[in-house]
Formats: sequence, structure tokens, C-alpha cells
Amino acid sequence: MPVDHFGERIAARYDEASGVEMFDPEVVRATVDVLAELAAGAPVLELGIGTGRIALPLSERGLCVHGIDLSPAMISRLRAKPGADRLGVTVGDFASVRAPGTFGLAYLVFNTIMNLTTQDEQVACFRNVADHLVPGGHFVIEVGVPALQRLPAGEVVRPFRVTATRLGFDEYDVATQGLVSHHYTFVDGRAEQVSIPFRYVWPAELDLMARLAGMTLRHRWSDWGREPFTSDSTTHVSVWEKPQEGPE
Repeated sequence: MPVDHFGERIAARYDEASGVEMFDPEVVRATVDVLAELAAGAPVLELGIGTGRIALPLSERGLCVHGIDLSPAMISRLRAKPGADRLGVTVGDFASVRAPGTFGLAYLVFNTIMNLTTQDEQVACFRNVADHLVPGGHFVIEVGVPALQRLPAGEVVRPFRVTATRLGFDEYDVATQGLVSHHYTFVDGRAEQVSIPFRYVWPAELDLMARLAGMTLRHRWSDWGREPFTSDSTTHVSVWEKPQEGPE
């Protein structure tokens, strides 16, 4: 079982600390629009459901949403929100745990695939998703493109947020595709620090993981607005499809 890095201390401030842009109504709406269209009314599975930023508005669209999450503390925050009683939740590692039923759509948003810190775990996640999907179902991942081009020669640390109350730095280990995000928050004159490990992953690598799980890339955009993915894109939203069953 992977380590739960989202315990009570993180969960208590997760929505606030994740950034205003993440909860911007237009960002949420664009995300939910794409996911609802791909679901086409079928049940939906969110891997890393967290506090329900996307699952709750998807459920409000009339979709049946089930989530998997490793963190009881995060799920507790989700359960305290209006509408959470409509969601099913399974506690466990989304690379391996089985949720009840089958789904027309599974998705991972906001870099959550990188919470799996080995290639084997990421490969297992794709296979687990394929086992959950009905034929013709879709798997969606939103994740950043590794920012190695933005690292000065010989440097391994890149700031991603610098404000009067918050500092954030990503520390890269290029040899292992390791990434540790260091977060510093200043509250009432005190500095709070947390570091969370990730494994960054390239788009082509994700495509190979999908192929190993029997899925095929259908779309790749730079964002939820479906802008084209280019060499300058800093994020991507990728959609893979499980094949339809062939004739008997």
C-alpha cells in the first residue's frame, strides 16, 4: 500500500491551499463539460476523488459517480459537503483496488497520476482502469508536461508558486523521473512545510501504458478547452478508449 501523504493536516486545508484557480467556476465547468460528454450518461469512476472538486458537480449533472481514494481524511472532508451522499467511495490504492460495478468513464485530474511514484504502479493503474471500463469506455488523465526545458543547466529545483503567504518548489531527479514538491505556508507568523513525492511521466510513456492495458489514444489537448497540444503546452488532457467488443 502506498504512503498516504494527504493526512489530517493536509486534508484540513486542502481546498484552500490548492489555489483559487483550481476551484475557479470556469475551470471546474470546463472540466465537467468534457467529462460529462465522454461519459454519455454512463457511470463514472474518479481515481483520487479527494474532497470532491470534480465529482460533486459531475453528480449534479445527473451522473452516477464513484470514487477511489487512499486518504480517509480527504474522504471525511468530502463527506461533509452537500451532495456527497450521492457519491460512492472506496478507500484504497487506485492502482489496484476494485470498485463495485463497471463504468463508461474513468478519470484522473490535477496531476494525480503522479501520486503513483513508480512506473510499475502507473502501469498497474492503467490495467486496473481497463478492468473497470465497459467496452468503448474512456480513460482521461489531466497532468503537467515535465518542466525540464525550464530548468537552467545543472539546476534541479524550479519554483512554481511564490507569494507573500506561500512558496512552492519542485525538486527533480532526472535519473529516476522523481519529483518532490515542497510547499511552505506562512500562517500567523509561523512557517508550515510539507514535501510530497511524485513520479513525472511523459505523454508518450502514458500512451505506451495505455497500449499495454489494451487502450488506444483518441484525443490529446493542452487543456479542458480542447486547445491543440503543442511543443509549448505545459499540461495535457489525454483520452484513451477501451476497444469495443468484436463480433463473436
